[in-house]
Amino acid sequence: MLQVSGLNQFYGESHTLWDLDVDVQRGQCTCVMGRNGVGKTTLMQSIMGLLPLRGGSIQFQGSDITTLPAERRAELGIGYVPQGRQIFPLLTVEENLLIGLPARRDGRKQIPAFIFELFPVLKQMLARRGGDLSGGQQQQLAIGRALVIDPKLLILDEPTEGIQPNIVHEIGDIIRRLINDLGLTVVLVEQKLPFARRVADRFIILDSGRLMASGAMAELSDDLVREYLSV
Repeated sequence: MLQVSGLNQFYGESHTLWDLDVDVQRGQCTCVMGRNGVGKTTLMQSIMGLLPLRGGSIQFQGSDITTLPAERRAELGIGYVPQGRQIFPLLTVEENLLIGLPARRDGRKQIPAFIFELFPVLKQMLARRGGDLSGGQQQQLAIGRALVIDPKLLILDEPTEGIQPNIVHEIGDIIRRLINDLGLTVVLVEQKLPFARRVADRFIILDSGRLMASGAMAELSDDLVREYLSV
């Protein structure tokens, strides 16, 4: 579904991503792993079109999207939940959700009912400002906002960061439901190893901006964990 080829990125004069090749399979969850500062968020922002590529290309469902702006990628069916959620704190829950509707290909003007089936708390809090929600509720709102556009690919950048354990478990269940029942493809950035093992089908490991290992989640060995993920 998504192919990243020869991706290079820089932060100023610092080379942050080196010749990355990433292949994301349709209908699976691919987890991007690595210690802090290895380039995981930079890779997500590059896929979403928030950073112009310094080298390489990106293909989505067989089409070259390398030079497309982020809003066009959303219209093609790429949903994005950034690290830190980045909801609009002064807008209501309903207003946050409505923001995604213009990117839908079918022209729908109402929030899909399944959003509230996934996240019942959002229906109860439609009139509440986003900034008044708890961290876990804000994360649910951020995921709901991304799902409003009816994505085919959902990018989640550390969705469990700073979230209470019961909500973390719910988010894991929802990710698997989106994949198994709705056929979504998910790219997940995650540092919580038990969560990643439970949710993801495949993994890739970055270190210093380079791809060091990849494979089925069952192939994530203790040696790889010690070398690239332990702190």
